[in-house]
Amino acid sequence: MTNSIHDMGGTHGFGPVVPEPNEPAFHEDWEKRVYALQRAMGATGLWTIDGGRASLENLPPLAYLDASYYKRWFLGLEHRVVAHGLVGEDEIAAGRMLRPGIRLNRKLTRDDAKAMSFSNYDRSAPGPARFKAGDAVRTRNIHPATHTRLPRYARGKLGAVEAVRGCHVFPDTAAIGAGENPQWLYTVVFTGRELWGEEADPGIKVSIDAFEPYLSPA
Repeated sequence: MTNSIHDMGGTHGFGPVVPEPNEPAFHEDWEKRVYALQRAMGATGLWTIDGGRASLENLPPLAYLDASYYKRWFLGLEHRVVAHGLVGEDEIAAGRMLRPGIRLNRKLTRDDAKAMSFSNYDRSAPGPARFKAGDAVRTRNIHPATHTRLPRYARGKLGAVEAVRGCHVFPDTAAIGAGENPQWLYTVVFTGRELWGEEADPGIKVSIDAFEPYLSPA
């Protein structure tokens, strides 16, 4: 998440999160098509999952807030296919092809689509983990213009490592095409008062998954 409207954790004014009982996977038929398009276009290999997330985060604030979950997926995909030259903005405006399409590096068949599974982002560690469970850490106060998985409300805060989660692709570099750059991942726990001040509920604790570059020894 960048410092965009997407990073709204802990922000006042949005009300409580109210789960929908027995919520279906899709509320409208068009949402199924967006999901299928998202999965099919991911098979082109032109962007990473983190690049996909970044395209949603970079939506204009009013468009983001006005959109449903799958509409954000659609708008992000629309941005990516234009950015990678697969479709022109004029073609989107016209609602049809205006020139021959670009040949991709593979042909996705129906059988391929059925067999597709979600990727594994575990990677071999470049070195030993810097932290262990129980270590006190402080998150870095970063404000990147590009994608990061460190929430704004948890930056510059004191916490403790709950668990070491292995080594994984680093989203901050993968999102911008700068390589996988594998990094250790930790679960870090914070008190509510550390995150939101003395008026926060003293019984609240919040855990986040934080990559090693986000952390310093406390």
